[in-house]
Amino acid sequence: QVQLVESGGGLVQAGGSLRLSCAVSGRIFGLNTMGWYRQAPGKQRELVAHIATGGTTNYVDSVKGRFTISRDNAKNTVTLQMNSLKPEDTAIYYCNVVRSQFPSFNYWGQGTQVTVSS
Repeated sequence: QVQLVESGGGLVQAGGSLRLSCAVSGRIFGLNTMGWYRQAPGKQRELVAHIATGGTTNYVDSVKGRFTISRDNAKNTVTLQMNSLKPEDTAIYYCNVVRSQFPSFNYWGQGTQVTVSS
């Protein structure tokens, strides 16, 4: 049984920083992509950033230069460092790990709330 457990959300003022962490328990096999998604009230879930096993990263344009994603393959953890936070970053943030090749999988965390006050 694979579980993803997020931590690090909370309330912060605009311009502040938060660090989200996600720990994957259980075994996951092979190359995969770990990422963070977010969903604001009334909006669809969107990709924030993801990082492949080899370290290749991708960010949504609105967070480039402010957020940094990293992973520790040995510990099966992924971290999102969020700086210069804006009120529009307010959302529930979800951790994800996915592999499209056989054996494929797609796991989600339960989500952690990030609230940025103006």
